[in-house]
Amino acid sequence: MKRKLMFALCMSSFFTPIYAQKQMKSDALVFKNTYAIEVQDSKKDIIAKAVHIIPTDKQYEALKDEFIAFIHFGPNTFTKMEWGSGTEDPKIFDLKHLDTDQWCAAMKAAGMKKVIFTAKHHDGFVLWQSRYTKHGIMSTGFQQGQGDILRDLSQSCKKYGLKLGVYLSPADLYQIENEKGLYGNQSVYTERMIPERASGRPFKDKRTFRYKVDDYNAYFLNQLFELLTEYGPIHEVWFDGAHPKTKGGQKYNYAAWRDLISNLAPKAVVFGKEDIRWCGNESGKTRSTEWNVIPFDADPVQMEGFRDLTDEDLGSREKLYSAKFLHYQQAETNTSIREGWFYRDDVYQKVRSADDVFDIYERSVGGNSTFLLNIPPNRDGRFSDEDVNVLHAVGERIALGYKNNLLTGSNLDKSLLDNNDKTNKAFPTETGELIVSLPHKVKLNRLVIQEAVHSSGERIEQHALDIWKDGKWHQVATATNVGYKRILRFPAQETDRIRLRVLASRATPVLAGLGAYYVPTRPPQLDIARDREGKVSIYPVKSEFGWKPHHEDILKNLNNDFEIYYTEDGTIPRRWYNSFCNVSEIQRCI
Repeated sequence: MKRKLMFALCMSSFFTPIYAQKQMKSDALVFKNTYAIEVQDSKKDIIAKAVHIIPTDKQYEALKDEFIAFIHFGPNTFTKMEWGSGTEDPKIFDLKHLDTDQWCAAMKAAGMKKVIFTAKHHDGFVLWQSRYTKHGIMSTGFQQGQGDILRDLSQSCKKYGLKLGVYLSPADLYQIENEKGLYGNQSVYTERMIPERASGRPFKDKRTFRYKVDDYNAYFLNQLFELLTEYGPIHEVWFDGAHPKTKGGQKYNYAAWRDLISNLAPKAVVFGKEDIRWCGNESGKTRSTEWNVIPFDADPVQMEGFRDLTDEDLGSREKLYSAKFLHYQQAETNTSIREGWFYRDDVYQKVRSADDVFDIYERSVGGNSTFLLNIPPNRDGRFSDEDVNVLHAVGERIALGYKNNLLTGSNLDKSLLDNNDKTNKAFPTETGELIVSLPHKVKLNRLVIQEAVHSSGERIEQHALDIWKDGKWHQVATATNVGYKRILRFPAQETDRIRLRVLASRATPVLAGLGAYYVPTRPPQLDIARDREGKVSIYPVKSEFGWKPHHEDILKNLNNDFEIYYTEDGTIPRRWYNSFCNVSEIQRCI
């Protein structure tokens, strides 16, 4: 971008207000969730359609949840296995105590807004009082067979103000391995009434639905009906794509599932289908550019199966040009706080550090995706103390670092400071500068940018941040797209003026919010070792967490840019006369 195209913008006089309109006066395209690409569409037409794709109301609400929890609990908790076989005796789930209040208190302290509970994992064991199977908690000794973990969790969620979602595994090893199992029994598709009547246990919800399905799909729909009508509002339905074993050519009738969900839980987003996609790994690794407007080969609203999208580039212009459909499908970055999805022990199963979890939070939430962190309860029905400590530490960092917007009191238009997504501001052109002046110097190391994706789509393709220092501008951060939220991280700076430059965009950028923050960083723990030659090395303590590594440099990401002062004669180190080394370069620095 040539310098002559750059210009400063006065927020109050040049920015155009946008009020969540659904159609631009100068453009025949309306804002919607999906666009078909026509044969005659030029590249310019395709980009125009991409700009006019927005999340649905329920997708947008899910984006605003930002940091959410996963709960994996079941027979695997007691067998110390990651995947069960489906042949386990239910009594192996030897739960004596349950404290879902403790779970929710810890999740709330972390700043999470929603919890997704594995009501049934691949082993087919159910953790609620289902009418349609005995392979579950009703066949254990927990509360004399009357226990219902989802019921207790639902009540705790209401108490602590958390949304609730359910994970119902399409794969079901119990129904596969059981000789009378329904999975793959090659039953005929016939019209079935959902829910099927169960003797002695009528439903309060009297609605019924009819679908032409086989035995297993009817079983699945019956259980969906239970989950979506008896445990309060459900805000997310999570479908895993894993299939440890198949049988009999079993197919899933997602069209029927989709219809039932849309009727019973209209505010619920569906993971693994048209609403939300997997980020492509389970390690907490994020893409540097995460577009949520992505290409499809078929109409995503009608698709039965969705492939895992693992490529680094999903939504660039070049990817969009070869699409048959464009659709808004946001990413969910999922990983576990422990090594594995299920609890094993408190000695050998390592737990992520608070630094690691906080880094993933900033990369995922600040990279246009949602952060889904699994916390597996232990065999006492509680989160282990180490997990709780990490959750509290992360919550404290989020609350402390992102509590006060340092741009309050600046010349910035109030519509970008009011936390109201219906009051947005548009740039007058596709590229340009936004200069924010403050009444006094502030110390900052984060800038949060939000586009008005719910009303105006994803637009910005490249941007940079400068700070005014020593009489000139210094670039401190740069990134590609923004989307729902981008968090720029950089070493701490003191300034009374910042400049946001939009270097490339697909259309006139429309911002929903802008904020500058100072997130306190903490010095790392150090390892000090001497080799046989007497040379001393100082290292940051390396994390022992070894499950599905994301290969991120956590200290560098968090800008833990400390200086280590040392002496060689046992005296107390003093900054003004001792040797020092930077924490990012301290390997063998002595």
